[in-house]
Amino acid sequence: MLTEQTMEKMISMKLYKMAESFKERISRTDHRSLDKSEFIGLLVDDEYQDRQNKKMASRLRTAKFKEVQACIEDVDYKCKRGLLKKDMLELAQHHWIKKHQNISFTGPAGVGKSYLAQALGNNACRAGFSVLYTRVSKLLLTLITSRADGTYVNKMKKISKTDVLILDDFGITPLEEQHKQDLFEIIEDRHGVGSTVLTAQLPTEHWHEYLGGGMIGDGICDRLLHNCHKLKLQGESYRKKASNLTHEGHSDKS
Repeated sequence: MLTEQTMEKMISMKLYKMAESFKERISRTDHRSLDKSEFIGLLVDDEYQDRQNKKMASRLRTAKFKEVQACIEDVDYKCKRGLLKKDMLELAQHHWIKKHQNISFTGPAGVGKSYLAQALGNNACRAGFSVLYTRVSKLLLTLITSRADGTYVNKMKKISKTDVLILDDFGITPLEEQHKQDLFEIIEDRHGVGSTVLTAQLPTEHWHEYLGGGMIGDGICDRLLHNCHKLKLQGESYRKKASNLTHEGHSDKS
């Protein structure tokens, strides 16, 4: 009876995992030798870990990764694309996030820029940082739509408060003046308080021209690239290689 009352109180306090753990652990013979503090400690650990797992799952959902399985552990360093393992492992320590630094992955299509950016984002989520992934074209379209439905301010606040913002395919979408202004506002709001990761086929030395030059181009490039880890990738497209292997396999069979 006392056990049931205790569980009901835990549930009423929203200690759901603790209640579940209490029911399971109190019936275990190997726990009978534990003193009260040890037993309570196990219950607290179970509740704490459950909450941490739920928070992490929530961060991963909010991040909206395109490649949800992307992770540092699966990065291929054997392929010759100019990526050093020591650089990725250093970035996996999150110092760049704590210092509000940025990262740029540049290189030809298909060399894994998006995957690497999302792998770092996944790593950041698991370390407790908030992350948001989006393609630049989608972000700009969303902001235009949000102006019409009155959600622009809230969306901009969410973007500015995110610890790590991943902007994929920067430099592809033709920019109108409003697009440039929106990008400037985002980068300005995040400067010194958040980290931004960009992937682009366009080399960083051409970003200013892509942004139309002028004060907006100066402002965006200065804030993005002044304190930025620049990783330049090279090599043949992974997708092209996979396609060639598929065709070769079909040829062998025929």
